[in-house]
Order: sequence, then C-alpha cells, then structure tokens
Amino acid sequence: MQSPCLKEASQVCLHNCCPSPFVNLPGPKNNDTKSRRSTSAACRRDFAETTSASIFPNSHFTNHESLPSLKESFTEFTKAYPKYSDTDRVDYIRAHEYNHLTQSNHTCLDYIGTGLFSHSQLQKQEFSRNQVDSSPSSPTLLPSPSRNLDFPFFSISYKTGSLRTQLLHGGQESELESAMKKRIMGFLNISESDYSMVFTANRTSAFKLLADSYPFKTSRKLLTVYDYESEAVETMNHCSEKRGAQIMSAEFSWPRLRIHTSKLKQMIVSKRKKKKKRGLFVFPLHSRITGARYPYLWMSIAQENGWHVLIDACALGPKDMDSFGLSLFQPDFLVCSFYKVFGENPSGFGCLFVKKSVISILEAATSTGMVNIVPAKDLLHLAGDSSGTDTELEQTSKFALEEAELSSSSSFSGPISNQTNQSQKLDQGESSDFVNAAASGEEPETSKIRKSEIQAAKGQHEYVKSRANGNLEIECRSLDHVDSLGMILIANRSRYLINWLVNSLLKLEHPNEDGIRLVRIYGPKVKFDRGPALAFNIYDWKGEKVEPVLVQKLADRSSISLSYGFLHHIYFSDKYAEEKGRVLERREIGAKRTTASGLKEKSDLGITVVTAALGFLANFEDTYRLWAFVAQFLDADFVEKERWRYTALNQKTIEV
Repeated sequence: MQSPCLKEASQVCLHNCCPSPFVNLPGPKNNDTKSRRSTSAACRRDFAETTSASIFPNSHFTNHESLPSLKESFTEFTKAYPKYSDTDRVDYIRAHEYNHLTQSNHTCLDYIGTGLFSHSQLQKQEFSRNQVDSSPSSPTLLPSPSRNLDFPFFSISYKTGSLRTQLLHGGQESELESAMKKRIMGFLNISESDYSMVFTANRTSAFKLLADSYPFKTSRKLLTVYDYESEAVETMNHCSEKRGAQIMSAEFSWPRLRIHTSKLKQMIVSKRKKKKKRGLFVFPLHSRITGARYPYLWMSIAQENGWHVLIDACALGPKDMDSFGLSLFQPDFLVCSFYKVFGENPSGFGCLFVKKSVISILEAATSTGMVNIVPAKDLLHLAGDSSGTDTELEQTSKFALEEAELSSSSSFSGPISNQTNQSQKLDQGESSDFVNAAASGEEPETSKIRKSEIQAAKGQHEYVKSRANGNLEIECRSLDHVDSLGMILIANRSRYLINWLVNSLLKLEHPNEDGIRLVRIYGPKVKFDRGPALAFNIYDWKGEKVEPVLVQKLADRSSISLSYGFLHHIYFSDKYAEEKGRVLERREIGAKRTTASGLKEKSDLGITVVTAALGFLANFEDTYRLWAFVAQFLDADFVEKERWRYTALNQKTIEV
C-alpha cells in the first residue's frame, strides 16, 4: 500500500511558494589565486557541513509512517538552503510549459540530458491539428490529444557514408537541419569556425562512427574513463579492437569511486620523448550514474602526452558547457545528445563535433550512424504506424505523395512552421544508458502528413522566431528556458535538491539493534560539486540487497520512473580487500562478450545499482516522493504486500 507521505506528495503543490529574483552569487574580488582557492574550499566545506547539520539533525527514521510531511520537509529544506527560493522561476516554467508533469502526477528520474522543446509547444501544435480535423470534409486520421506526443516536430533519415567526407565536403542539408545545427552550436557555445558537426542517430552511433574512422593503425590506444557500463563505450571498444586498437580503462577506488589517479596517470603519460599521437582518450567530465565529477586537468595531461581527446558531454547539466572552457581545452572531438520533450518523449538525436584541424587524420571509412534532420513529410515511405489502421495509413501515404508532387519545397519549422506532422517513435539511444539504448542502424517508424493539414497550418508561425536574411530560426523553447535561467541558478537548484536527497536517504535505518542503513549510496555523498545523479541500492533488515530491477518496477507503480545500471572497473586497495568478495557480483551476460584483451571479462565484475537523475525541471516534491517511496522498504513485508495486492487486482505478479 502506498505510503501516506507519498500520497500527500501527490496532492500538495509547492509551486511559486517563495517568489524572489534570480540568484546571483558574487565571487571573491581578490585576484590572488591562493585567496580564491581558499575561499572556494571554505565555501564547499561549509556547504557540506550545513547540509549534514541542518537536515533532520540527530534524527533517523525507522518507519515510513513516521516521516515528516511534505510541507514540514520543505520548510526544513528552505531553512537549510534559503537560496532555493531564488530559483522559483523554474517552478513557474514547469507549471506553465510542462504541465503534463503535474497533471500526470509523474516523477521522471530515469534519464539525464537536455530537451529541445516544451510540452506546451506540442499542445499548441496539436490544437491546430484538432481544428483541421473538425472540418466535416477532413478524414479523421489523427489520434486523440492524449497521444499528441506521438507527433514529432521532425524526423530523421539514416545515411551511410564516410565521416571524413561528410565533415570535409558536407552534403545536401535541409533548411530545418541547418537551423537546428545553428541553434545547438549556439546553445553549446561552440564556434562554427573551429568545429564541424554531424547529426547521429544517438550517442552510441556517435561513438561507433568515430571508432570506425579513427586511425588506430598509427595511434593504437583507446583509453576510457567510465565507472559504469555504457553501451556507447562498449560499442566503441568492440569496433576499435576489431581495427587493432589496444583497449584500456581507468579504475575507480572503493568506496568513494574516485578515479585511481596513479593508475590513470601511468596509462596516460608517455615515457617517450618523441611527440607521437598515442591514441584516443575518452573523458565524460562526470559520471551520469554516480554523479561523480572528474578534474578537467586530466584533459590537459592527455593532450600534453600526445592523445586526441574525446569529450562525452551527454551527462553535462543544461548550461555546464558555459563553465567547461571549451576554448581553453579545445578537445579534438565532442559528443552530446538531445531529446525532444522532458517527461514524455526522450527520443531525439546525437551530435558529433570534430575539430577542423584534426579532420584530416580520420580515415575515409564507410560507416553507419549519421542521420539527416528532416520534416516528417519528406519521408515518403511508411515503416508501419501502429497508431493507425491500415485504411488510415493508406490515406495518409496518399496525401503525403500528393503533397510531394504539388510542391518540391516548403517552409519548415522545428517545431516546423507552415506544416504539421505525424509521428515516429525513435529511441534516443541511452536516455537510460543501459536500458533503452537502440541499435544504431535500425530504421525508425515514420508517418506522413496530409495535404489538408499543411494547407490549414499555413500562415501560423508559432514555432518560428524569424526568417531574417532568408534563414529559418527555430524556437526550441526548452533550450530558451535554460538560456534564460543561466548556469548558476540551474546548478544551485540541482545542488540543493540532490544533496538533500542524499542526506535524507542516509537517515533511513532498519528498526533493529544493529541500525542497518536501508540505503547504500555509491560514489560521492553530500558534496558541493557532485552532479545531479545518484547510484544507490536498498537493503532489507537482514542486510540482503533488494534487486534494482524490482525496485524500478515498484517505483513505476508509484508513478516514479527510475533506472538501473552496472558499476564496474572498481579497484579495492589492501585496506578494503575483504569487502571485495562481498560487494562485487558477476553479470551472466558479460562472459559472452569477452574480448582477446580480457578487458570485458574483468569488467563483468561490478555492482548493479538503482539510479536517479535530476533534470533542470526537478523540484522538491520529486525528491520527496522518491524518499517517501524508498522509506516504504523499512516495512519488512512491503515487497510481499505489493505482490499480493497486485495479484488480488489481477495484475501481473512481479517475480522476486
């Protein structure tokens, strides 16, 4: 049965409770480096101490029914973090542009990244379609408004070719694709004079594309820094090794899972005096699973020792690129990804950026994974749309073909101006890195628009900001929101929420004499500069781990979306040697992917964990609902009660 606290969280609204201007944290005016470092260190130390001392001080909870209410918890939260009220602009945006999160009473914590559009944009687009469908002469081909998110603002078409050729000479590019590329490069603060860009199907495709083109014959090594299993990295390892690369990986020291610095430095630093490129160094800046942030210094060390550097920016916060210092580090390659709408449609695309000065080193290899961003109506074939009947699909295809014959070009929006379009479902590829990744070469389902819809939509400019100098400018309202909020406000808000959640989870203990903690957190705990991602496991009163897949399924029944991952490459020093056997587990599927180097066989040992990620729209209610849900496991019979409750309701029984 659902916790009373969890029920209350679904009924109470905390939006706009503390209106105030944006946060603005002044930095020290003293230009002395040591003074700045001292001030920064003190600030970080004070933050951690304040969090631990202010949130439920000297308290532990052994019963989920004894948790303070949502309102009480929020009051204590704002006392600990008074600056949180300065971020109320986010609550306003969430309420007005993403009202589906409130209406569905859903907490979305299962993927990380940045969305392109707001939900309200889709609602307005759907409203236009409904007006068209209200005409007696118009055949009813569209689903109900509740399914409006099946309609994308764009489609993707796959293409096979050489990455090098595409970067050097480009290709036929739609007006929509050109506008989207310009908007994204502006958002990421990447100069078109320094970098070239290609769209990919997803993050995994971007990694594979580079692995197929990188000159491993002369630069033999591939060194990655990931504390978790990633399909993108595994794919890159597999493709690179087949081309002769030597695969290496950083290790992470137990129990905090910090980078094992001496081992990584040993692998990076060259003992040779000759300046010869050693290979490709893949660096994620921070873990999308544990939230651990890694020193940027590693990039400089790698560059100084002859490595090409690939930055994986897919787990960065919405405005973290502003603080990354791209002009300072100038990585050779950069990968990021975007999804469409937060909380509803995580499909999207990946982006691979290549520094123009290194394009010439790439091999002209034919590969898959590149895509074009096109209006849905330009895809004149159907892969079968399960949302409609055969008759509807036939009619839709007919209208699309007629429109193609009438006009060879049209004005696009993305949210596309002067046209509307029906949907495809495209896996973003690692919106949950280890659960939802798609095969990079698989054709997506597509559907077409009707001539009547195009004609009715003409003259509407809801999603086009301008067409200055003949160039289309797309309104990506989610990116606009992020730009308006700024890096400091977004970072502060996520810092308050994730540290409150970490501290609160650690306050849950089983009601026995041993005081066994309900939750074990992997990676950083309360920390000023930790990322907004969390890896944890739940343990019962006997100290046995509750399977992460089961936790995920039970959370889903409470309208909370979580994910799970696999931590690996964990190093145990002699001090923790006895814990190694108790902590590590072996993945059964891993043995099937063992390589000649033996790397994957070693990485099969690790820890399966539950994961939660906070996007920029996350609020206190989201974190409280997760806390209240986890607290239910303090009831020794919680899992068994859930099983029988759903059996009684004729629901599918969860296998424990």
